[in-house]
Order: sequence, then structure tokens, then C-alpha cells
Amino acid sequence: MAKVINELSLTKELIKIPSVTPIDGGAIALVARHLKSLGFKCTMLEFKDKNTPTIKNLYARIGKTSPNFCFAGHTDVVPAGNIKAWDVGPFSGVVKNGKIYGRGTSDMKGGIACFIAAVSEFLNDKKKFKGSISFIITGDEESVAINGTKKVVDYLKKKKEKIDFCLVGEPSNRKVMGQMMKIGRRGSITTYVTLSGTQGHVAYPHEACNPSTPLIKILDKLKSMVLDKGNANFQPSNLEITKMTTDSNADNVIPSTASATFNIRFNNKHSYASLKKKISSVIQSIANKYKCKANIEYSETGVAFITKPGKTIQLMSKVIKQITNKTPVLSTTGGTSDARFIKDIAPCVEFGLVGNTMHKVNECVAVSDLKKLKKIYYKILESYFH
Repeated sequence: MAKVINELSLTKELIKIPSVTPIDGGAIALVARHLKSLGFKCTMLEFKDKNTPTIKNLYARIGKTSPNFCFAGHTDVVPAGNIKAWDVGPFSGVVKNGKIYGRGTSDMKGGIACFIAAVSEFLNDKKKFKGSISFIITGDEESVAINGTKKVVDYLKKKKEKIDFCLVGEPSNRKVMGQMMKIGRRGSITTYVTLSGTQGHVAYPHEACNPSTPLIKILDKLKSMVLDKGNANFQPSNLEITKMTTDSNADNVIPSTASATFNIRFNNKHSYASLKKKISSVIQSIANKYKCKANIEYSETGVAFITKPGKTIQLMSKVIKQITNKTPVLSTTGGTSDARFIKDIAPCVEFGLVGNTMHKVNECVAVSDLKKLKKIYYKILESYFH
């Protein structure tokens, strides 16, 4: 009999490794060790840039033929925050009142454990399935996402490695298992704007040029804009102001610079280029009117995309309903995920644990949900390779 891995035990193992991004701490090696024991060929991939630390990643595959069904996820986690506010140690993996606690239980070490446990059972039961199973496990999702999945995807492109479908194990359910499957994501553009004026005394405003005034006008105009009304697959695009500051620390001084940062989560009615053009036009127009110089920088962290529901998504929905008694809503809500990179090489969806405690103190998941998710992943494999 082949090795069968328990999802709860593996979740505990992973939680006990404090892999706070960008630190790996041995988490990727642990995953590789378990996959190797199941017969997977594991390729360790390390990437870095000049100003970034080395990030460890893994691509693993068993089988050489098509179709290639891929599971994708990340082992890095966000910081624990105020450790004293936790009821248990954030890296203890304690089970209490039917739940396992720890940073990364839902986002997304529990999901990875369920991937591997389901695959171990599937390989034990279906020794001669037709096709391949692969894993993309990375360590740079919670940070700048430069040296993780993005570069693994580039590597797979160069190797001409074909993936036929990918399931990303992000915690897609907000309240209960079976509630939601993510079939796409909104795009994200962040704008950093600084207006330069002329410093002066507040009692003599005519001798100065206050950049705060046009900045307020700019933010008001942009925030008041109706970017769109959404569509059948996406909610309306939305702008949120995240930072505002000036270079003055005195109450009676007109500042020489005023800065703001804002983010737009946009649907597929827009692109990075179209929004950049729209934003720049508003900023430059108002800055010129008030005789201020504008410095604008942009950062794109994802484009809007959608995976059209087809045979695989239908079978996944059927399996989820069979086990949870809920038909998952096909959604594009939420933040960005590594699916934004994987969609360039394969159709992909996200389905994982309940995520209402992710990134919070006392992050946890129900042990019963781990069992359900493992069973769902197993049944998906069984149906996909039927």
C-alpha cells in the first residue's frame, strides 16, 4: 500500500514552521519531502532580484502524459501581529474546540495539506490513472510577488510545460465551506502622487502655493467618478484612498509638498493603460490649474481576468455540492492572488477553506473543514481523471 498523508497532521507540521514572508524556514523543503515520498519529481526553483531576498519555490509532477492537473498555493504567511493577543502560539498548530489554530491555517497551509493528503489517497487508489498531477508551491505570495509564482510561470513557459487546468487553494469561502469558487479576479492599480508647491506662512497664503488644495480636489474628483457599473461577472470598479501626507510638521506652515496613495480594484472594462491615462489626465489638469508640479508613479499588481465556466468547473461545482450540500457561487470578488499569473498558462479557479480569520489574530479553521476539503479535492481528481 502506498503512503497516505493525513491532512491535519501535515497542517500542524506546516504551521510550526514560521515562514513569514520572505522567510521560508524549511516549508518548501517539507512539501517537497512529502511529494517525493509519493513519487513526484520535484524541481526546486530559487529566484531573486538585486534588492529582494532569495525566494524558494517548487514545481513537482507525477506522470508524463496529458492532461496535467495542477494544484497551486503558497507557504509564506503574513506576520502574526500582536502575539500576546493570540489565545495560543501563532506557530503552535494547537487544536482546540474542533479547530486548528495558527498563522496560515486558512491562508493557506491548510489548503496545501489538503492538496497533498487528497493526492496521496488518490494515488493509493488509482495507481494507473491516465494523465499527470502537478504542484506549484511558492514562497512569495504575501509580499511583492516578484520571485514566486510569476517567475515559476516564466520557467514553465520556457520549459514548454503544459498545464491543462489549475486549482489554486486560496481560502475562497468567507463563512462556510461550499459557499464560493473564484473563477477570476479584479485587476489592481496603485497610484502614488506628489504635488509640489511653495512653502509659506499660513497668514500670507498669497505668497505661497499650497499643494494640499489641488490634491484634495484631485482626490475628490477621482473618488466621485463612476468608473463603471460592473457586469455579469464583476462588481463595479472601486477606488480607495489609502494614504495622505504633507512635508510640514508645523500648524502654521503651508507645506511645499502634498502626497497621496490610492488603489483601484478594476474589472475587465478597464486595463492598466486605460486607467493610467484617465488618472493622469485628472491629476495634470488640476495640478496645472493650481500651478503645482505633479509627480506620478503607478504600480500594477494584477489585471482583471475570468475563466469561462466549462466542463471542469462544472464537475468541480458538482463535487462541492455533493460534499457540502451547497452550490458554490462563481465569483470574482476579493483581492489579488497568484491565479493572476497562472491564468497566462492555464485556465484556473480558486477553491479552498473558509477565510474569515485569515490575516487576523487567532487565525483558525475547523478540523471538519479540512476533512471536507481533502475529500473535495480527492473527488475532483477522481472525476477529472475518470
